[in-house]
Amino acid sequence: MKRSTLATSALFALLAGATLLGGCVVRGSVAVPVPAPVVYVNTAPPPPQVEVIGVPPQPGYVWIGGYWRWDGGRHVWVGGHWDAPRVGYRWVPHVWVREGGGWRLHEGHWARV
Repeated sequence: MKRSTLATSALFALLAGATLLGGCVVRGSVAVPVPAPVVYVNTAPPPPQVEVIGVPPQPGYVWIGGYWRWDGGRHVWVGGHWDAPRVGYRWVPHVWVREGGGWRLHEGHWARV
């Protein structure tokens, strides 16, 4: 094949590919929250641990308090942390509720105001 014919063929293939892809729409992935499994336990959580809250890293940050998580057949403390505020939302803390003869953790979450 002659050099000019090869270059013309490559250019045509490139332009054809660009034309075909020009109509494509690429969507980004969307994070869909997966609800935590509902776990009932027979053992009440211990009292909350005392946490040293300290100073927020930036003005307006929200303190997300620690809570007891059920892990490996026992309650395990998850320490609190500072989180950036979310406009139009408020933090609803984790809470253990007595349900159906046992205890169930309602996960903390950001709720629309």
